[in-house]
Amino acid sequence: MPLLEPKPEALRPRTDRSPSPDRVPGWKASGTPAELRAGLTALLGPEKVLWKVSDLVRYASDASPYRFLPQVVLVPEDLDDISAILSYAHGNGRGVVFRAAGTSLNGQAQGEDILVDVRHHWTGIEVLDGGARARIRPGTTVMRANATLARHGRILGPDPASAIACTIGGVVANNASGMTAGTTRNSYRTVASLTFVLPSGTVVDTGEPDADELLRHAEPRLCDELLAIKADIEADEGLTARIRAKYEIKNTNGYRLDAFLDGSTPVEILRGLMVGSEGTFGFISEVVLDTLPLERLVSSALLFFPSLTAAAAAVPRFNEAGAIAVELMDGNTLRASVSVEGVPSDWATLPDGTTALLVEFRAPDEDTLAAREREAAAVVADLSLVAPALSVTNEFTRDAATVSGYWKARKAFVTAVGGTRPSGTTLITEDFAVPPSRLSEACEALLALQAVHGFDAAVAGHAAHGNLHFLLAFDAAEPADVDRYAAFMDDFCTLVVDRFDGSLKAEHATGRNIAPFLEREWGPVATEFMWRTKRALDPDGVLGPRIVLDRDPRAHLRGLKTIPKVEPVADPCIECGFCEPTCPSEDLTTTPRQRIVLRREMMRQPDGSPVEAGLLDAYGYDAVDTCAGDSTCKLACPVGIDTGAMMKGFRRLRHSPREERVAALAARHFKAVEASARIALGVAGLITRHPAGDRLLGSVTRLARRAVRPDLMPEWLPEIPGAASRTLPPTSRAGASAVYYPACVNRIFAGPADAGAVSLAEAVVSLSARAARPVWIPEDVSGTCCATIWHSKGYDAGNAVMANRVVEAAWGWTAGGTLPLVVDASSCTLGLAREVVPYLTEDNMALHREMTFVDSLVWAADELLPHLTVFRRTGSAVLHPTCSMEHLGDVAHLRTMAEACADEVVVPDDAGCCGFAGDRGMLHKELPDSATAKEAAEVNSREYDAYLSANRTCEIGMDRATGHRYHSALIELERATRPVV
Repeated sequence: MPLLEPKPEALRPRTDRSPSPDRVPGWKASGTPAELRAGLTALLGPEKVLWKVSDLVRYASDASPYRFLPQVVLVPEDLDDISAILSYAHGNGRGVVFRAAGTSLNGQAQGEDILVDVRHHWTGIEVLDGGARARIRPGTTVMRANATLARHGRILGPDPASAIACTIGGVVANNASGMTAGTTRNSYRTVASLTFVLPSGTVVDTGEPDADELLRHAEPRLCDELLAIKADIEADEGLTARIRAKYEIKNTNGYRLDAFLDGSTPVEILRGLMVGSEGTFGFISEVVLDTLPLERLVSSALLFFPSLTAAAAAVPRFNEAGAIAVELMDGNTLRASVSVEGVPSDWATLPDGTTALLVEFRAPDEDTLAAREREAAAVVADLSLVAPALSVTNEFTRDAATVSGYWKARKAFVTAVGGTRPSGTTLITEDFAVPPSRLSEACEALLALQAVHGFDAAVAGHAAHGNLHFLLAFDAAEPADVDRYAAFMDDFCTLVVDRFDGSLKAEHATGRNIAPFLEREWGPVATEFMWRTKRALDPDGVLGPRIVLDRDPRAHLRGLKTIPKVEPVADPCIECGFCEPTCPSEDLTTTPRQRIVLRREMMRQPDGSPVEAGLLDAYGYDAVDTCAGDSTCKLACPVGIDTGAMMKGFRRLRHSPREERVAALAARHFKAVEASARIALGVAGLITRHPAGDRLLGSVTRLARRAVRPDLMPEWLPEIPGAASRTLPPTSRAGASAVYYPACVNRIFAGPADAGAVSLAEAVVSLSARAARPVWIPEDVSGTCCATIWHSKGYDAGNAVMANRVVEAAWGWTAGGTLPLVVDASSCTLGLAREVVPYLTEDNMALHREMTFVDSLVWAADELLPHLTVFRRTGSAVLHPTCSMEHLGDVAHLRTMAEACADEVVVPDDAGCCGFAGDRGMLHKELPDSATAKEAAEVNSREYDAYLSANRTCEIGMDRATGHRYHSALIELERATRPVV
């Protein structure tokens, strides 16, 4: 063991706790049973079999209120792996559940036996027919697919609120629709063809011209049974009419029986049946979707009504006017959404009955949009709207930022309302549909029913389609609370079915919590056809046991998860998974959601249990060490949960008092540390001149890491640049427009070594002078730092030392805040502007409030570029926006600068945090290697003339990932505007 390796016990929860009834039992502490693990490892290889108890726990939870611990988690790479898994399951009597993003709300992505992760290794999109169609792999998120399609002026039909995280495989398997899809733009209506693997292992591509011939050869019995079911359904005129009527409104409860009416051949029937089958008929490995025109002109309004019923009554008017979306949010939803950044704070005091409609019109051209706005204005003129807060305008707008804010509030319904639930309660998200003409009546009935059972109302939904969502919060550890939920569900299903002839699931699919009520909605005849279809496709019941079909009347009460309290920063988490696609360690170890899930399981366990020990053993590396700490999870989370901050706190817990003292000492003597780092890089540069130099340095540092501690001792990487110059460009304080603060990372690491390239400091000074906005570099910047070095590692004492020192110095440099402080690394700008604040003394906090910190990108784009002349341009440039730029809102400035320098500017669709995170990429190189894999593949799919970013360590990370040399966009701008001699 390394000398300074922290003990796992340092992360043991320190709060009082009682064992939870749904805790993982101690006998499962060893993870996957040995025989099962051995068999699957021999079949697939060890890298595709996750077996530790920490692996099983992190996959046991998803966005639903259920929690089932799988026996094993598999990560297949191709169809051969999928077929092998299904064959193993058949031969050994095992059950299989497929899981992609884990954003499903009804437990359909959870399994108690073999759980198969089909997000990793299953991403990618191919644009077909100029964008009219797209071939998409199942692990690709909706947002990622739409980013590619947008370049072709197209978009997918389904648009669920979870588009940032949910995947195409899950969208099709659940027939998800969303804000605008209704019954005409959903998956069922827009799927052109599917490739899937049946439970038997047969692969079917419905797009192949001879697909039916191939299927009949492989599965003659199945073909005959599908056609027999079709004939029996069509022979029953009453049932046929009933099926057609059920799909006139949104309905995802049960299997798509209309597939038997719409398809004329077995393959056509199967194409329809697979949509909405929730992984119980087969694995969808590829989808070809018909896309829709992307109407870029948008006009939206958030209209406020005095009551829910008044708002519901207005919905048909906007439908008739041609609105693409009419979204409803009740008072509880509006008030809860103030936790979402950008939502007006005065919504917190809205009167109880207040309800809003988010109405949107889209058009391909100005004349069409203007006509639709006139129709909307005529509708609004007849409505009795209210303005219960100063921020309420009740007006249509085309302002993109305002419209985006409206949608951010609406899409955060589940997470924002769920985040404000009482701590320790489980969240259930219900989703149903009624004929749109009866929406107002359904709203009144729902509110009354919730009141009867003692649930707080929180209602939102796709009002245009009669589709409502509501939330229930209760304590799953309390039997009386579970009984209250059960009684509500009985009455709710009676209400929806008997009074409104509605759909018990409109777009979230049956899952586990509506399966017991399937026959209640569909009746015994239709339900038996669903069972018959399941037997035809999966006679051994291998896929998705107890999902969709379950005869247990209390199945929806089995596996409800408790939500034990954890650290305050993470306690509001409802495990929605929106954070996961942004996380650099997503494909390496754990995601933010999984870090919280694992922590919650520790809280369920009795102190010192074998399960807790197993979780703690893995948590140090899987959760804490491999967290980049970039906090992009906070940006993706609708309620702003910063799991990165929680991991930094855990790093602090693992520090010994001696480590804290050394870190504080380094902060006090940082000038010497900075000089020593330059000397070390200089020596390393001399060594690497030898052909074996990089290999030697790598070997030496790896030995030191094993002896000391991997999370303390960096590893030498060949991409590490040499030492920066000890001297900075000469500047004058007299006449300076700003103070220029070269970040320590740029004072230590040299910039690109290309011929003719200037250093970043030289570029900033030269550009500012050319634009007649000269900057001054203080003589005593050496030895100061933005404090991010200590902040990212959780060294509070050192952080406080440097934070206060640099703020005091900046106060003097900027003449008491009269000049802005321009910082040339986005992470350092973020550190100085925001992250130092909690560590400042009260006096220094007051000084900080008076100062202005400006990122060099913003300085160059806003203050310099308008006064510069571009003399030379490059052909193409690819950009790497950093996570700090995302936090600061500076990505647009990076693009502005790049567009001044290059004829073509590209931001990769897969761009994200590189995971290098200061020195973390040298401590755990596997983190940036994993984090950048997709972006690097996209970048390397073609050549560019320039590779640009604006943070030195991120540039090093991208150098390593792509093999191309990245440099600051300011250096490129300096070259472009350098006068021709």
